[in-house]
Amino acid sequence: MRLWLRDSERRPDPVPVKTDDRKAVLVGLGLWLIALVLVLVFRQQLAAAGDGWWLWTVVIGLVLGVVGLVYLTVKRR
Repeated sequence: MRLWLRDSERRPDPVPVKTDDRKAVLVGLGLWLIALVLVLVFRQQLAAAGDGWWLWTVVIGLVLGVVGLVYLTVKRR
């Protein structure tokens, strides 16, 4: 196996695949919402165990997902 090829030996780059990245972000947001429900259901047990930070992790995940969704929507226009 050679680590370097001359330009004349290289194959052309493949055509980029067109995807709708918003669907992936929406699936991720759905999973974060499920996680939020679970964390809220077990909030007392998590707080008693000293794991109250899980709630903030889920909230930040949701916020970043919404920011990503807004970015992808604006970029798509």
